[in-house]
Amino acid sequence: MNPQNKSFPVSWDQFHRDSRALAWRLTSEGPFHAIVAITRGGLVPAAIIARELNIRMIESVSVKSYDHQNQGGIIVLKPISTDLVAADAEGKKLLIIDDLVDTGATARVVREMLPNSHFATVYAKPQGRDLVDSFITEVSQDTWIYFPWDLDFTYAPPITGGTD
Repeated sequence: MNPQNKSFPVSWDQFHRDSRALAWRLTSEGPFHAIVAITRGGLVPAAIIARELNIRMIESVSVKSYDHQNQGGIIVLKPISTDLVAADAEGKKLLIIDDLVDTGATARVVREMLPNSHFATVYAKPQGRDLVDSFITEVSQDTWIYFPWDLDFTYAPPITGGTD
């Protein structure tokens, strides 16, 4: 297997367990005034964590990476509400949730918007790990995580390339 092609497929059951584990880890950091989910990947873990920690106020921030020709720049498609930006500045505990921190490009932009918030992701890669306060599982930078919403049931070839 080519080291550039490491894959980490995550089932719905595993993602739910990992998101609940993150909620357990966050219990000692709260209570939180609100959750800010980074769309789209942060929506599912934010829903699970909101349920587990009984957080009713859920906001989203929508960011998009530019294409490969623009070297990974970020544009904000939907900003965070001014009320929650003000709440962060006033010291109210906000929780930023995403599925994964990879290179940290998105995390840096959202961190700048809410510098006092607790940032949590389910998975973390080394380049972005220091930008988050809490995470559950670290994977290598060259691993591609296949989230359950990206998967369909298909044949999976053996790691070593054999077919029998």
